[in-house]
Amino acid sequence: MNKDTDKLELLNHSITERQNIQISGITKIDSFDNEEFLLETSAGPLGIKGKDLEIIKLDTYEGTIMIKGVVDAFSYFDTGKSKKENSII
Repeated sequence: MNKDTDKLELLNHSITERQNIQISGITKIDSFDNEEFLLETSAGPLGIKGKDLEIIKLDTYEGTIMIKGVVDAFSYFDTGKSKKENSII
Protein backbone atom coordinates (compact mmCIF):
# COMPACT_ATOMS: atom_id res chain seq x y z
CA MET A 1 0.00 0.00 0.00
CA ASN A 2 1.37 3.41 -0.88
CA LYS A 3 1.54 5.53 2.28
CA ASP A 4 1.39 8.77 0.29
CA THR A 5 -2.08 8.07 -1.06
CA ASP A 6 -3.33 5.40 1.39
CA LYS A 7 -4.71 3.55 -1.61
CA LEU A 8 -4.42 0.04 -3.04
CA GLU A 9 -5.35 -0.39 -6.71
CA LEU A 10 -5.75 -3.65 -8.62
CA LEU A 11 -7.91 -4.46 -11.65
CA ASN A 12 -10.16 -1.39 -11.27
CA HIS A 13 -10.50 -2.19 -7.59
CA SER A 14 -9.29 0.16 -4.86
CA ILE A 15 -9.61 0.76 -1.14
CA THR A 16 -9.13 4.25 0.18
CA GLU A 17 -8.60 4.58 3.91
CA ARG A 18 -9.85 7.76 5.52
CA GLN A 19 -12.49 8.40 8.16
CA ASN A 20 -14.84 6.55 5.83
CA ILE A 21 -13.57 3.63 3.77
CA GLN A 22 -14.40 3.80 0.07
CA ILE A 23 -14.05 0.62 -1.98
CA SER A 24 -14.39 0.43 -5.76
CA GLY A 25 -14.63 -2.55 -8.07
CA ILE A 26 -17.53 -4.09 -6.13
CA THR A 27 -19.48 -6.60 -8.19
CA LYS A 28 -21.70 -8.08 -5.46
CA ILE A 29 -22.45 -7.76 -1.75
CA ASP A 30 -22.75 -11.29 -0.36
CA SER A 31 -23.65 -10.28 3.20
CA PHE A 32 -23.12 -7.56 5.76
CA ASP A 33 -23.88 -6.59 9.32
CA ASN A 34 -22.36 -4.21 11.85
CA GLU A 35 -19.34 -6.51 12.40
CA GLU A 36 -18.61 -8.10 9.00
CA PHE A 37 -18.96 -7.39 5.28
CA LEU A 38 -18.46 -10.08 2.61
CA LEU A 39 -18.04 -8.51 -0.84
CA GLU A 40 -17.24 -9.76 -4.34
CA THR A 41 -14.74 -7.48 -6.06
CA SER A 42 -12.91 -7.45 -9.37
CA ALA A 43 -9.83 -8.57 -7.37
CA GLY A 44 -11.69 -11.48 -5.72
CA PRO A 45 -13.81 -12.04 -2.60
CA LEU A 46 -13.12 -9.52 0.19
CA GLY A 47 -14.00 -9.78 3.87
CA ILE A 48 -14.03 -6.80 6.20
CA LYS A 49 -14.29 -7.21 9.98
CA GLY A 50 -14.76 -4.47 12.52
CA LYS A 51 -17.13 -2.72 14.87
CA ASP A 52 -20.11 -0.46 14.19
CA LEU A 53 -19.76 -0.94 10.42
CA GLU A 54 -22.46 0.58 8.26
CA ILE A 55 -23.00 1.51 4.63
CA ILE A 56 -22.94 5.25 4.08
CA LYS A 57 -23.14 5.21 0.29
CA LEU A 58 -23.69 2.49 -2.30
CA ASP A 59 -23.40 3.14 -6.03
CA THR A 60 -24.37 0.01 -7.95
CA TYR A 61 -23.79 1.70 -11.31
CA GLU A 62 -20.12 2.50 -10.58
CA GLY A 63 -19.57 -0.45 -8.23
CA THR A 64 -18.48 1.60 -5.21
CA ILE A 65 -19.35 1.42 -1.55
CA MET A 66 -18.50 3.69 1.36
CA ILE A 67 -18.40 2.14 4.83
CA LYS A 68 -17.92 3.87 8.17
CA GLY A 69 -16.92 2.31 11.46
CA VAL A 70 -13.85 0.79 13.09
CA VAL A 71 -12.17 -1.65 10.67
CA ASP A 72 -10.05 -4.33 12.33
CA ALA A 73 -9.16 -6.45 9.28
CA PHE A 74 -9.36 -6.80 5.51
CA SER A 75 -8.95 -10.21 3.92
CA TYR A 76 -9.04 -11.38 0.31
CA PHE A 77 -10.20 -14.98 0.04
CA ASP A 78 -8.84 -17.69 -2.21
CA THR A 79 -11.55 -18.20 -4.82
CA GLY A 80 -11.05 -21.99 -4.64
CA LYS A 81 -12.05 -22.20 -0.96
CA SER A 82 -15.23 -21.29 0.85
CA LYS A 83 -15.23 -18.02 2.76
CA LYS A 84 -15.74 -19.80 6.08
CA GLU A 85 -12.49 -21.80 5.67
CA ASN A 86 -10.32 -18.67 5.68
CA SER A 87 -9.38 -16.56 8.66
CA ILE A 88 -10.08 -12.85 8.45
CA ILE A 89 -7.24 -11.92 10.81
